[in-house]
Amino acid sequence: MRCQLRKILVPVNNLHGKKRLKKCTSLLRDCLLLNEGKLVHGHVIRSGLQPDSHFWVSLVDSYAKCRSTLYARRVLDVMPGPVPCLKKYSLLLSVCAAKGSIKESKIIHGHVIVTGLEPDTHLWASMVNSYVKCGSVVYARKVFDVMPVRDVVSWTALISGYVDQGHAGVAVSLLCRMQREEVRPNEFALATGLKACSMCMDLDFGKQVHTEVIKLGFRLDLFVGSALVDLYAKCGEVEFADRVFRSMPETNVVLWNAMLNGYSERGDGEKFMNLFYDMKDAEIKFSKFTLVTVLKGCANSGYIRAGQVVHSLAIRLSLVLDEFVSCTLLDMYSKCGLAVEAIKIFKTIKDPDVVTWSTIVTCLEQIGQNREAAKLFNLMRYTGVTPNQFTLASLVSAATDIGDLHYSESIHACICKYGFESDGVVGNALVTMYMQNGYLLDGARIFETMTDQDLVSWNALLSGFQDHVTNDIGPKIFYQMLLKGFNPSAYTFDSILRSCSSLSDVAFGKQVHANIIKNSLAGNNFVVTTLVYMYAKTGCLEDAYVAFNRLIARDVVAWTAIIAGFAQADQAEETLKCFRKMQQEGLRPNEFTLASCVSSCSNVATLESGRLLHSMTVKSGHLLDKFVSTSLVDMYGKCRCIEDSAAVFRGSVLRDTVSWNAMIGVYVQHGEREKALEAYRTMLDEDVVPDDVTFIVLSAYSCTGVTEDGKNILNSMSEVYGITPKVEHYSLCMIDILGCAGNFLEVGCEGHAIQSARQLSMQLPGDCRNRIYVDDYHSVKLGDKGLGCIHNEPCLSCMGIHGQRIHIALCLFSSDCNTFMNLFGLELSKWEAGVLDADASPCLVCCGDDVLGTLGIEQHFWLNYEGAC
Repeated sequence: MRCQLRKILVPVNNLHGKKRLKKCTSLLRDCLLLNEGKLVHGHVIRSGLQPDSHFWVSLVDSYAKCRSTLYARRVLDVMPGPVPCLKKYSLLLSVCAAKGSIKESKIIHGHVIVTGLEPDTHLWASMVNSYVKCGSVVYARKVFDVMPVRDVVSWTALISGYVDQGHAGVAVSLLCRMQREEVRPNEFALATGLKACSMCMDLDFGKQVHTEVIKLGFRLDLFVGSALVDLYAKCGEVEFADRVFRSMPETNVVLWNAMLNGYSERGDGEKFMNLFYDMKDAEIKFSKFTLVTVLKGCANSGYIRAGQVVHSLAIRLSLVLDEFVSCTLLDMYSKCGLAVEAIKIFKTIKDPDVVTWSTIVTCLEQIGQNREAAKLFNLMRYTGVTPNQFTLASLVSAATDIGDLHYSESIHACICKYGFESDGVVGNALVTMYMQNGYLLDGARIFETMTDQDLVSWNALLSGFQDHVTNDIGPKIFYQMLLKGFNPSAYTFDSILRSCSSLSDVAFGKQVHANIIKNSLAGNNFVVTTLVYMYAKTGCLEDAYVAFNRLIARDVVAWTAIIAGFAQADQAEETLKCFRKMQQEGLRPNEFTLASCVSSCSNVATLESGRLLHSMTVKSGHLLDKFVSTSLVDMYGKCRCIEDSAAVFRGSVLRDTVSWNAMIGVYVQHGEREKALEAYRTMLDEDVVPDDVTFIVLSAYSCTGVTEDGKNILNSMSEVYGITPKVEHYSLCMIDILGCAGNFLEVGCEGHAIQSARQLSMQLPGDCRNRIYVDDYHSVKLGDKGLGCIHNEPCLSCMGIHGQRIHIALCLFSSDCNTFMNLFGLELSKWEAGVLDADASPCLVCCGDDVLGTLGIEQHFWLNYEGAC
């Protein structure tokens, strides 16, 4: 280190007298380190040189610049000869500016006022600069406004103060005012103005300043050139930035960093890496800012290999332990999804701040390690670091994926504790968390309490209303959002189109389509893909295909949407045709594409295509996917290849409820009752929880005579698994079992829609249809008390059940039920709502024997009459 410092004095050793002193004064202006300034100072003392006023001023400035106010004051105290009073105040203010002490600046300013001195231009500028460097633009502006004469130095100092405080708009207006007052800007004023333009992204005014730069002859200045490159790069005009960069006769590390940052922000990995290699070939000394800029570029473009090379370079330059560099390395590995490397870098940081903690928590959340992110958050709190809104937003996203209501509510309480419940980013994350996990009321409540509802908030709210239960609310929210004046984004249209798909409301979907065109999103692949999905799901395959053909870049998701549409419409030929076109375009199908194609091959005619798809799933490694394997099981079952279906099922690794349902359904469909029951028992042994579809296994007891086992399974639906039996479980299963066994049907009809009675009767075997009656307890029963069947296909769709014993007569009539009822003076209000079926003929009618007596129908059978219908 000492040898490196002594190299500074090499140019001085061969000089003598005033030339040596002048060179030492010049070296002081270039000193950036305290030790460098002290070395030059010591050399002058040892050489016996007599410093002049220029040397003393440069020495004070050097110590002040290195933030050593102690040495600066000592130099002021030992300065020989009478130092001009105004000059001394200026030097003292420079020391205060370097120290950042606004209190001392005010004391010196007050002393100048008390002594009645008339400040010169230099002292005025020093006061403005001192307040600016101390972070008080307000005091600097007050001093500036009372200045009798404002020179370019004071203008530049004030403009730079506003830029440093982030008030770029005020800085731009000051630069305009400076030109109106005909103060000729220097290179520092122009560079500061260009920086203000880049901060507020005002490219038009920046181009005007560029014109002024050329006119005033500062085009080749490095400081101005760097500001121009930075302006064009940040405003997205990288080609202009590159043109300015290439026109510079000489370059420094600042200029290279500005150009690298332009390509980095653009995400153009190839060009910024080529520029980095050019910089290396030009033997430009890298600074830590250079490495940070390159690492940011690697993170933005996903160039992880290049980032690892830069990481090695940082180790070689001993910069890897620098906090700035290590945090950027952490960010790069996080964005590239390399959590292990990110954690290694994180552990090397001695005192990670809240930004570092937020970065690693976000990294773990984005790669799906949500529980690890939660543990790290607890460790962060344990170390005493207070989370910010970005930390909490990432944690809420992790809680969304975890799906635990108790944990989600605890995170919500933590947010309230730290006072971020009103923050927009956190609020949006909370709405998303509750909506995605199905807690719609909680999500809506958070949305209502938000004071600043933006488009992201509305999208988060809309994302929760897409399923078949709540999808009718989605269009209402969409309409309210439009009334509030928000322009829908691609994510808005994605949510509302999915609601239309669940509603099967193609009319409203077409209105949304028109709104998409109105908002100039008809060329957005993400939106159009969802549009294809909506049309396909609602059966409008022609519209889906038209929208699909308008896609600019058809990816695998778009192809899967149109293929799934044709598959759901049982158009196997079109499904396989689209699949072949997709392969011709060089796209590899994913598991959802293959599952849709396989499901379309559901008859013997397409069995060969199904087998080809099966081999393709094996080659592509998707056979273990549960969606694909379940589709294969179902496909082979429908094609009557039961053994192949069972073989695929046995080879499945992840067998969930849907997989078991498919296999049980195959056995039931082909009359393999024993195998169906065995599969059902094995499913329970593997602790797989059945759903309502699983209990179709009840039909396996048909014609076996084992009614008790069937009843036990039916009872277990509600008693063990909390599933309410549906009409299908009665009509397709239990009636068949009890009818074949010749037993009474004792399944209560109360609570079921009376329309289900028709399904019940149609399911009965022929020998049971003539033994239907209703007892006092509203139960449909089979027995000898029923009346004889006078028609081949009787139905119960017009049966009214009102209590007490009733007569049942089966009669044939050609008119509708309303006309039939009016003939006998029966009021419609006495019949069950929604019972009447105008197209039902024959019809089973419930009425008293007095009504039957007027019919003149001889073929009827009645019970003792006790009350009318």
